[in-house]
Amino acid sequence: MVKKLADVLIKIGDQFRDQISTGSQFYLEVDIGKQAATYGHSELEEKYNDIYAIVPLKRPVRGMKVRVDGRTFVNYAQFESGVVVPNYVARDAGLSYKTFLPNDSMIRNFT
Repeated sequence: MVKKLADVLIKIGDQFRDQISTGSQFYLEVDIGKQAATYGHSELEEKYNDIYAIVPLKRPVRGMKVRVDGRTFVNYAQFESGVVVPNYVARDAGLSYKTFLPNDSMIRNFT
């Protein structure tokens, strides 16, 4: 299961590779459980449903935007790809990560 979760998180990073900018205040949320099912790992869907990976964006995308206090992301981890997840998800995945340092104010983009 660890390897499958790592695979899902790596694929999320690959999917958004051209849009990611570490340190950006703009971000998208990606439901890890739904992405797992999309990538053929339906056994992870229930456990990680409604748990979100944060994708920091180079620039805002079309759609609604909401300002979020950066302290919301305490205890989050960032992978080399730039994708951010809660610490416990990073530990479950077994991938190397560093502590995520959010901006004071973050802007969630809805598509």
